[in-house]
Amino acid sequence: MLLGRPLLAALLLAAGTTDAAAEALDAKAVQAPAAPAVQSLLDGYVQSGKLAGVVVAIGRGDRLPTFFSAGRISDERGAPPAGRDSLWRIYSMTKPITAMAAMKLVEDGKLRLDDPIATYIPAFRKMRVLTTPDSSLDSRPATQLITVRHLLTHSGGLTYQFLGKGPIRQEYARLGLLGGRAGAQATKVQPATLAEFANRLATLPLVSEPGTKWNYSVGADLLGRVIEVASGVPFQHFVSTRLLQPIGMISTYWTVPRSQAARLATNYAWVANKRVAIDAAPTSEWFSPPKVHYGGSGLVSSARDYDRFLRMLAGSGQVGGVRVLKPATVRLALSNLLPTGVRVVGSGTPSLPVAEGYGAGGWVYLADVPNGVRAGTYGWFGAAGTIAFIDRATGTRVTVMTNYFPADKWPLAIDVTNALYGRHSR
Repeated sequence: MLLGRPLLAALLLAAGTTDAAAEALDAKAVQAPAAPAVQSLLDGYVQSGKLAGVVVAIGRGDRLPTFFSAGRISDERGAPPAGRDSLWRIYSMTKPITAMAAMKLVEDGKLRLDDPIATYIPAFRKMRVLTTPDSSLDSRPATQLITVRHLLTHSGGLTYQFLGKGPIRQEYARLGLLGGRAGAQATKVQPATLAEFANRLATLPLVSEPGTKWNYSVGADLLGRVIEVASGVPFQHFVSTRLLQPIGMISTYWTVPRSQAARLATNYAWVANKRVAIDAAPTSEWFSPPKVHYGGSGLVSSARDYDRFLRMLAGSGQVGGVRVLKPATVRLALSNLLPTGVRVVGSGTPSLPVAEGYGAGGWVYLADVPNGVRAGTYGWFGAAGTIAFIDRATGTRVTVMTNYFPADKWPLAIDVTNALYGRHSR
Protein backbone atom coordinates (compact mmCIF):
# COMPACT_ATOMS: atom_id res chain seq x y z
CA MET A 1 0.00 0.00 0.00
CA LEU A 2 1.31 3.46 -0.91
CA LEU A 3 1.69 5.97 1.88
CA GLY A 4 -0.06 9.31 1.56
CA ARG A 5 2.40 12.14 0.93
CA PRO A 6 1.87 13.83 4.36
CA LEU A 7 2.48 10.57 6.23
CA LEU A 8 5.45 9.72 4.04
CA ALA A 9 6.90 13.17 4.64
CA ALA A 10 6.49 12.79 8.39
CA LEU A 11 8.24 9.42 8.39
CA LEU A 12 11.14 10.71 6.33
CA LEU A 13 11.41 13.80 8.50
CA ALA A 14 11.55 11.60 11.58
CA ALA A 15 14.44 9.74 10.00
CA GLY A 16 16.26 13.00 9.26
CA THR A 17 18.72 12.77 12.14
CA THR A 18 19.67 9.26 11.04
CA ASP A 19 20.19 10.47 7.49
CA ALA A 20 22.28 13.40 8.71
CA ALA A 21 24.53 11.08 10.71
CA ALA A 22 24.86 8.72 7.78
CA GLU A 23 25.70 11.63 5.48
CA ALA A 24 28.47 12.66 7.85
CA LEU A 25 29.85 9.12 7.90
CA ASP A 26 29.59 8.95 4.11
CA ALA A 27 31.61 12.10 3.54
CA LYS A 28 34.27 9.76 2.16
CA ALA A 29 31.91 9.17 -0.76
CA VAL A 30 33.69 12.16 -2.30
CA GLN A 31 37.43 11.74 -2.67
CA ALA A 32 39.29 13.96 -0.23
CA PRO A 33 40.98 16.10 -2.92
CA ALA A 34 37.65 16.67 -4.69
CA ALA A 35 35.64 17.95 -1.73
CA PRO A 36 37.49 21.26 -1.22
CA ALA A 37 37.73 21.74 -4.99
CA VAL A 38 33.97 21.41 -5.41
CA GLN A 39 33.23 23.77 -2.51
CA SER A 40 35.78 26.32 -3.72
CA LEU A 41 34.26 26.20 -7.19
CA LEU A 42 30.74 26.90 -5.91
CA ASP A 43 31.95 29.68 -3.62
CA GLY A 44 33.69 31.30 -6.57
CA TYR A 45 30.58 31.18 -8.74
CA VAL A 46 28.53 32.93 -6.09
CA GLN A 47 31.19 35.44 -5.03
CA SER A 48 31.73 36.50 -8.65
CA GLY A 49 27.99 37.14 -9.08
CA LYS A 50 27.45 34.42 -11.66
CA LEU A 51 24.88 32.61 -9.50
CA ALA A 52 22.61 33.60 -6.63
CA GLY A 53 22.87 30.11 -5.17
CA VAL A 54 23.82 26.56 -6.07
CA VAL A 55 23.73 23.08 -4.51
CA VAL A 56 25.65 19.97 -5.56
CA ALA A 57 25.00 16.43 -4.30
CA ILE A 58 27.70 13.81 -4.89
CA GLY A 59 27.40 10.18 -3.86
CA ARG A 60 28.93 6.79 -4.54
CA GLY A 61 27.00 3.58 -5.02
CA ASP A 62 24.08 3.36 -2.62
CA ARG A 63 25.65 5.66 -0.03
CA LEU A 64 23.90 8.83 1.02
CA PRO A 65 25.32 11.89 -0.74
CA THR A 66 27.63 14.61 0.40
CA PHE A 67 26.08 18.06 -0.19
CA PHE A 68 27.95 21.20 -1.19
CA SER A 69 26.27 24.59 -1.42
CA ALA A 70 26.94 28.29 -1.77
CA GLY A 71 24.84 31.45 -1.83
CA ARG A 72 21.12 31.86 -1.28
CA ILE A 73 17.95 30.86 -3.12
CA SER A 74 17.44 34.46 -4.28
CA ASP A 75 19.01 37.90 -4.17
CA GLU A 76 16.22 39.16 -1.92
CA ARG A 77 17.26 40.35 1.52
CA GLY A 78 16.74 37.62 4.09
CA ALA A 79 16.49 34.81 1.53
CA PRO A 80 17.45 31.42 3.01
CA PRO A 81 20.80 29.84 2.12
CA ALA A 82 20.72 27.39 -0.77
CA GLY A 83 20.63 23.87 0.66
CA ARG A 84 19.84 20.23 0.09
CA ASP A 85 16.08 20.81 0.41
CA SER A 86 15.82 24.04 -1.60
CA LEU A 87 13.46 23.72 -4.57
CA TRP A 88 14.61 24.35 -8.14
CA ARG A 89 12.93 24.21 -11.54
CA ILE A 90 14.51 21.18 -13.21
CA TYR A 91 12.91 21.57 -16.66
CA SER A 92 14.24 18.77 -18.91
CA MET A 93 15.58 16.76 -15.99
CA THR A 94 11.91 15.75 -15.86
CA LYS A 95 12.62 13.57 -18.92
CA PRO A 96 14.57 10.79 -17.15
CA ILE A 97 11.77 10.53 -14.56
CA THR A 98 9.16 10.19 -17.32
CA ALA A 99 11.34 7.67 -19.10
CA MET A 100 11.69 5.47 -16.00
CA ALA A 101 7.90 5.60 -15.56
CA ALA A 102 7.62 4.25 -19.11
CA MET A 103 10.20 1.58 -18.33
CA LYS A 104 8.04 0.53 -15.39
CA LEU A 105 5.26 -0.18 -17.89
CA VAL A 106 7.72 -2.05 -20.09
CA GLU A 107 8.59 -4.17 -17.06
CA ASP A 108 4.88 -4.72 -16.34
CA GLY A 109 4.30 -5.91 -19.91
CA LYS A 110 1.99 -3.00 -20.74
CA LEU A 111 4.47 -1.42 -23.15
CA ARG A 112 7.19 -2.77 -25.41
CA LEU A 113 10.08 -0.67 -26.67
CA ASP A 114 9.27 -1.31 -30.29
CA ASP A 115 5.50 -0.96 -30.01
CA PRO A 116 4.17 1.60 -32.53
CA ILE A 117 2.68 4.45 -30.53
CA ALA A 118 -0.30 4.28 -32.90
CA THR A 119 -1.32 1.28 -30.80
CA TYR A 120 -2.09 3.76 -28.02
CA ILE A 121 -2.75 6.93 -30.05
CA PRO A 122 -4.47 6.02 -33.35
CA ALA A 123 -3.86 9.48 -34.83
CA PHE A 124 -0.22 8.46 -35.44
CA ARG A 125 -1.06 5.61 -37.81
CA LYS A 126 -0.39 7.63 -40.94
CA MET A 127 2.36 10.22 -40.62
CA ARG A 128 4.14 12.30 -43.21
CA VAL A 129 7.78 13.43 -43.38
CA LEU A 130 9.03 16.81 -44.58
CA THR A 131 11.04 16.64 -47.80
CA THR A 132 12.80 19.98 -47.27
CA PRO A 133 12.30 20.66 -43.52
CA ASP A 134 14.32 23.88 -43.39
CA SER A 135 12.32 25.66 -46.07
CA SER A 136 8.85 24.23 -46.69
CA LEU A 137 6.02 22.03 -45.44
CA ASP A 138 6.15 19.77 -48.50
CA SER A 139 5.99 16.18 -47.32
CA ARG A 140 5.77 12.52 -48.31
CA PRO A 141 4.24 9.53 -46.50
CA ALA A 142 6.42 8.11 -43.70
CA THR A 143 7.66 4.58 -44.29
CA GLN A 144 8.20 3.79 -40.60
CA LEU A 145 5.92 4.08 -37.56
CA ILE A 146 6.99 6.01 -34.46
CA THR A 147 7.70 3.61 -31.59
CA VAL A 148 8.07 3.85 -27.81
CA ARG A 149 11.84 3.48 -28.31
CA HIS A 150 11.81 6.52 -30.59
CA LEU A 151 10.06 8.66 -27.98
CA LEU A 152 12.50 7.56 -25.27
CA THR A 153 15.48 8.48 -27.45
CA HIS A 154 14.32 11.53 -29.49
CA SER A 155 14.54 9.55 -32.73
CA GLY A 156 10.89 9.72 -33.79
CA GLY A 157 11.16 12.63 -36.23
CA LEU A 158 9.64 15.17 -33.82
CA THR A 159 11.21 18.49 -32.84
CA TYR A 160 10.83 21.40 -30.42
CA GLN A 161 9.30 24.70 -31.45
CA PHE A 162 12.36 26.59 -30.17
CA LEU A 163 14.71 24.30 -32.13
CA GLY A 164 12.70 23.86 -35.31
CA LYS A 165 13.63 25.56 -38.54
CA GLY A 166 11.52 26.94 -41.35
CA PRO A 167 7.73 26.71 -41.48
CA ILE A 168 7.48 23.72 -39.11
CA ARG A 169 8.61 25.97 -36.27
CA GLN A 170 5.67 28.27 -36.90
CA GLU A 171 3.30 25.30 -37.06
CA TYR A 172 4.40 24.05 -33.64
CA ALA A 173 3.86 27.55 -32.26
CA ARG A 174 0.48 27.96 -33.97
CA LEU A 175 -0.82 24.75 -32.41
CA GLY A 176 0.68 25.50 -28.98
CA LEU A 177 2.93 22.43 -29.09
CA LEU A 178 5.53 23.82 -26.72
CA GLY A 179 5.49 21.30 -23.89
CA GLY A 180 5.94 22.38 -20.29
CA ARG A 181 4.94 25.74 -18.89
CA ALA A 182 4.70 28.73 -21.20
CA GLY A 183 4.00 32.44 -21.09
CA ALA A 184 0.50 33.82 -20.85
CA GLN A 185 0.11 34.33 -24.60
CA ALA A 186 1.34 30.83 -25.46
CA THR A 187 -0.90 29.33 -22.78
CA LYS A 188 -3.98 30.62 -24.64
CA VAL A 189 -3.27 28.33 -27.58
CA GLN A 190 -1.84 25.39 -25.68
CA PRO A 191 -3.86 22.16 -25.65
CA ALA A 192 -5.97 21.56 -22.56
CA THR A 193 -5.03 17.87 -22.17
CA LEU A 194 -2.27 15.46 -23.13
CA ALA A 195 -4.75 13.75 -25.45
CA GLU A 196 -5.35 17.01 -27.29
CA PHE A 197 -1.61 17.68 -27.40
CA ALA A 198 -0.98 14.27 -28.98
CA ASN A 199 -3.75 14.59 -31.55
CA ARG A 200 -2.61 18.05 -32.61
CA LEU A 201 0.98 16.85 -32.91
CA ALA A 202 -0.13 13.99 -35.16
CA THR A 203 -1.46 16.51 -37.72
CA LEU A 204 2.03 17.88 -38.43
CA PRO A 205 4.68 16.30 -40.64
CA LEU A 206 7.85 14.91 -39.10
CA VAL A 207 11.26 16.49 -39.64
CA SER A 208 12.85 13.10 -40.40
CA GLU A 209 11.88 9.49 -40.95
CA PRO A 210 11.28 7.74 -37.59
CA GLY A 211 14.31 5.81 -36.40
CA THR A 212 16.85 7.53 -38.66
CA LYS A 213 18.02 10.67 -36.83
CA TRP A 214 18.34 12.13 -33.33
CA ASN A 215 16.35 15.35 -32.93
CA TYR A 216 15.80 16.84 -29.47
CA SER A 217 12.05 17.06 -29.22
CA VAL A 218 8.68 16.93 -27.47
CA GLY A 219 8.99 13.14 -27.53
CA ALA A 220 8.87 12.85 -23.72
CA ASP A 221 5.73 15.01 -23.64
CA LEU A 222 4.08 12.68 -26.12
CA LEU A 223 5.35 9.72 -24.10
CA GLY A 224 3.32 11.06 -21.18
CA ARG A 225 0.16 10.45 -23.20
CA VAL A 226 1.32 6.93 -24.12
CA ILE A 227 1.91 6.24 -20.42
CA GLU A 228 -1.56 7.33 -19.38
CA VAL A 229 -3.24 5.30 -22.14
CA ALA A 230 -1.20 2.17 -21.37
CA SER A 231 -1.63 2.52 -17.60
CA GLY A 232 -5.26 3.65 -17.60
CA VAL A 233 -4.57 6.49 -15.15
CA PRO A 234 -3.56 10.16 -15.65
CA PHE A 235 0.13 10.52 -16.46
CA GLN A 236 1.03 12.61 -13.40
CA HIS A 237 -0.82 10.20 -11.10
CA PHE A 238 1.10 7.22 -12.51
CA VAL A 239 4.45 8.97 -12.06
CA SER A 240 3.64 10.00 -8.49
CA THR A 241 2.18 6.72 -7.26
CA ARG A 242 4.45 4.25 -9.07
CA LEU A 243 7.77 6.10 -8.88
CA LEU A 244 8.07 9.30 -6.83
CA GLN A 245 6.17 8.30 -3.71
CA PRO A 246 7.52 4.75 -3.36
CA ILE A 247 11.15 5.92 -3.38
CA GLY A 248 10.49 8.87 -1.08
CA MET A 249 10.74 11.79 -3.51
CA ILE A 250 8.44 13.97 -1.40
CA SER A 251 9.85 17.29 -2.65
CA THR A 252 9.29 16.82 -6.38
CA TYR A 253 6.26 18.72 -7.68
CA TRP A 254 4.49 19.91 -10.80
CA THR A 255 2.77 22.42 -8.51
CA VAL A 256 4.64 23.72 -5.45
CA PRO A 257 2.42 23.81 -2.34
CA ARG A 258 2.17 27.24 -0.76
CA SER A 259 3.32 25.61 2.47
CA GLN A 260 6.71 25.03 0.79
CA ALA A 261 7.10 28.57 -0.57
CA ALA A 262 10.08 29.37 1.65
CA ARG A 263 12.12 26.65 -0.09
CA LEU A 264 11.55 27.76 -3.69
CA ALA A 265 14.45 29.50 -5.44
CA THR A 266 14.06 32.44 -7.79
CA ASN A 267 14.75 31.82 -11.47
CA TYR A 268 17.06 34.26 -13.24
CA ALA A 269 18.03 35.20 -16.79
CA TRP A 270 21.13 36.95 -17.99
CA VAL A 271 20.21 40.07 -19.96
CA ALA A 272 22.99 42.35 -21.19
CA ASN A 273 25.38 40.79 -18.68
CA LYS A 274 23.04 41.44 -15.80
CA ARG A 275 21.21 38.80 -13.76
CA VAL A 276 17.48 39.55 -13.82
CA ALA A 277 14.73 37.70 -11.92
CA ILE A 278 12.23 36.21 -14.37
CA ASP A 279 10.24 34.04 -11.98
CA ALA A 280 10.57 35.46 -8.48
CA ALA A 281 9.93 32.91 -5.75
CA PRO A 282 7.15 34.83 -3.91
CA THR A 283 5.02 35.11 -7.07
CA SER A 284 6.20 32.05 -9.00
CA GLU A 285 3.94 30.47 -11.59
CA TRP A 286 4.86 27.10 -10.06
CA PHE A 287 2.40 27.76 -7.22
CA SER A 288 -0.40 27.32 -9.77
CA PRO A 289 -1.18 24.01 -11.51
CA PRO A 290 0.11 23.72 -15.08
CA LYS A 291 -2.45 23.64 -17.85
CA VAL A 292 -1.12 20.18 -18.75
CA HIS A 293 1.30 17.90 -16.90
CA TYR A 294 4.00 17.31 -19.49
CA GLY A 295 6.62 14.57 -19.40
CA GLY A 296 9.37 16.65 -20.98
CA SER A 297 9.70 19.45 -18.44
CA GLY A 298 7.91 21.22 -15.65
CA LEU A 299 8.92 19.47 -12.43
CA VAL A 300 10.43 21.23 -9.43
CA SER A 301 12.74 19.22 -7.19
CA SER A 302 15.50 19.41 -4.58
CA ALA A 303 19.08 18.15 -4.62
CA ARG A 304 18.17 15.60 -1.95
CA ASP A 305 15.16 14.34 -3.93
CA TYR A 306 16.86 14.07 -7.29
CA ASP A 307 19.83 12.33 -5.75
CA ARG A 308 17.34 9.80 -4.38
CA PHE A 309 16.19 9.16 -7.96
CA LEU A 310 19.82 8.62 -9.00
CA ARG A 311 20.39 6.37 -5.98
CA MET A 312 17.49 4.24 -7.15
CA LEU A 313 19.15 3.87 -10.56
CA ALA A 314 22.56 3.24 -8.98
CA GLY A 315 20.87 0.64 -6.77
CA SER A 316 19.56 -1.23 -9.82
CA GLY A 317 15.99 -0.08 -9.18
CA GLN A 318 16.02 -0.07 -5.39
CA VAL A 319 16.60 2.60 -2.74
CA GLY A 320 15.91 2.58 0.98
CA GLY A 321 14.76 -1.02 0.84
CA VAL A 322 12.06 -0.21 -1.72
CA ARG A 323 12.29 -1.67 -5.21
CA VAL A 324 10.47 0.07 -8.06
CA LEU A 325 12.31 -1.44 -11.03
CA LYS A 326 14.02 -4.76 -11.66
CA PRO A 327 17.81 -4.73 -12.19
CA ALA A 328 17.37 -5.93 -15.78
CA THR A 329 15.00 -3.03 -16.47
CA VAL A 330 17.49 -0.49 -15.14
CA ARG A 331 20.34 -2.03 -17.15
CA LEU A 332 18.22 -1.74 -20.28
CA ALA A 333 17.13 1.83 -19.48
CA LEU A 334 20.70 3.01 -18.97
CA SER A 335 22.02 1.35 -22.12
CA ASN A 336 22.20 2.88 -25.57
CA LEU A 337 18.66 2.45 -26.93
CA LEU A 338 19.08 4.39 -30.16
CA PRO A 339 18.16 2.60 -33.37
CA THR A 340 21.11 1.08 -35.23
CA GLY A 341 23.25 3.71 -36.90
CA VAL A 342 21.74 6.69 -35.04
CA ARG A 343 23.94 8.90 -32.83
CA VAL A 344 23.32 12.01 -30.77
CA VAL A 345 24.48 15.13 -32.62
CA GLY A 346 24.40 18.85 -32.02
CA SER A 347 22.85 19.11 -28.55
CA GLY A 348 25.11 18.07 -25.72
CA THR A 349 24.85 19.04 -22.09
CA PRO A 350 26.03 22.67 -21.84
CA SER A 351 29.86 22.75 -21.81
CA LEU A 352 30.22 18.93 -21.67
CA PRO A 353 31.32 16.87 -24.70
CA VAL A 354 28.38 15.44 -26.64
CA ALA A 355 27.55 11.85 -25.71
CA GLU A 356 26.83 9.89 -28.85
CA GLY A 357 24.45 7.39 -27.23
CA TYR A 358 21.04 7.84 -25.67
CA GLY A 359 19.18 5.67 -23.18
CA ALA A 360 15.74 6.04 -21.64
CA GLY A 361 15.43 9.81 -21.32
CA GLY A 362 19.14 10.67 -21.06
CA TRP A 363 22.46 10.56 -22.83
CA VAL A 364 24.80 7.59 -22.55
CA TYR A 365 28.53 8.03 -23.15
CA LEU A 366 29.79 5.33 -25.49
CA ALA A 367 33.47 6.06 -24.80
CA ASP A 368 35.55 7.53 -21.99
CA VAL A 369 36.05 11.29 -21.92
CA PRO A 370 39.80 11.87 -21.29
CA ASN A 371 40.24 12.67 -17.56
CA GLY A 372 36.46 12.83 -17.22
CA VAL A 373 33.31 10.72 -17.25
CA ARG A 374 33.56 7.09 -18.28
CA ALA A 375 31.81 5.10 -20.94
CA GLY A 376 28.34 4.15 -19.74
CA THR A 377 27.72 7.41 -17.90
CA TYR A 378 24.00 8.30 -18.06
CA GLY A 379 22.35 11.64 -17.35
CA TRP A 380 20.65 14.76 -18.59
CA PHE A 381 20.32 18.46 -17.85
CA GLY A 382 17.74 21.22 -17.47
CA ALA A 383 17.35 24.49 -19.36
CA ALA A 384 18.03 26.58 -16.23
CA GLY A 385 21.41 25.15 -15.31
CA THR A 386 20.58 21.90 -13.51
CA ILE A 387 22.40 18.67 -14.34
CA ALA A 388 22.39 15.10 -13.04
CA PHE A 389 24.38 12.03 -14.07
CA ILE A 390 25.63 8.63 -12.93
CA ASP A 391 29.16 7.53 -13.80
CA ARG A 392 28.43 3.82 -13.71
CA ALA A 393 32.10 2.83 -14.01
CA THR A 394 32.93 4.41 -10.64
CA GLY A 395 29.45 4.36 -9.12
CA THR A 396 29.56 8.16 -8.81
CA ARG A 397 26.34 10.15 -9.05
CA VAL A 398 26.14 13.93 -9.33
CA THR A 399 23.23 16.39 -9.05
CA VAL A 400 23.68 20.12 -9.62
CA MET A 401 20.84 22.49 -8.72
CA THR A 402 20.68 26.18 -9.63
CA ASN A 403 18.35 28.33 -11.76
CA TYR A 404 19.53 30.70 -14.49
CA PHE A 405 19.06 31.17 -18.23
CA PRO A 406 20.70 30.43 -20.57
CA ALA A 407 22.28 27.31 -19.11
CA ASP A 408 25.35 27.69 -21.33
CA LYS A 409 26.08 31.20 -20.02
CA TRP A 410 28.59 29.59 -17.65
CA PRO A 411 30.56 26.31 -17.98
CA LEU A 412 29.15 25.05 -14.67
CA ALA A 413 28.72 21.44 -15.80
CA ILE A 414 32.30 21.02 -16.99
CA ASP A 415 33.66 22.94 -13.99
CA VAL A 416 31.90 20.62 -11.54
CA THR A 417 33.11 17.61 -13.53
CA ASN A 418 36.66 18.95 -13.58
CA ALA A 419 36.60 19.50 -9.82
CA LEU A 420 35.19 16.04 -9.21
CA TYR A 421 37.74 14.27 -11.37
CA GLY A 422 40.65 16.27 -10.01
CA ARG A 423 41.28 18.60 -12.94
CA HIS A 424 41.72 22.36 -12.69
CA SER A 425 38.41 24.19 -13.18
CA ARG A 426 38.22 27.27 -15.31
